[in-house]
Amino acid sequence: MAPLMEKTLILLKPDCVQKNLIGKVIARFEEAGFAIRATKMIQLTDEVLAEHYAHIAEFPFYPSVESFMKETPVVAMILEADNIIDSLRDMLGVTDCLEAAPGTIRAEWGSKEEGKNKMCNIAHASDSAETAEVEIKRFFSDDEIFSY
Repeated sequence: MAPLMEKTLILLKPDCVQKNLIGKVIARFEEAGFAIRATKMIQLTDEVLAEHYAHIAEFPFYPSVESFMKETPVVAMILEADNIIDSLRDMLGVTDCLEAAPGTIRAEWGSKEEGKNKMCNIAHASDSAETAEVEIKRFFSDDEIFSY
């Protein structure tokens, strides 16, 4: 596959913040050659969460997702690199920490507790270029995104 410069959104979730892993996770991104184009710590609101998780908002487990995502501020970031969406998702590992491959961020630092292993998984990352474009606009204004 030819290189394709992409931007993607990542949210370092409350479990990442609570475990004091922000710096370690960001270091892994930088070591992989991902450029940070924007970053900020924010407290998520009910409105932003309802929009971000609209695809699961009708499920009975949604209130626990919303509650978890508001436990602490999250770190929102835009990262850029060739084919970053696939590369970043490979680095994170699958959503379920119990099934994530050894050496991935979720396998290493995500929750191993049944019932939390899919939600307390350190980070959210956009799953496609189209999703990334929408999610980036949800969390960042144009004047918060930098190129250098």
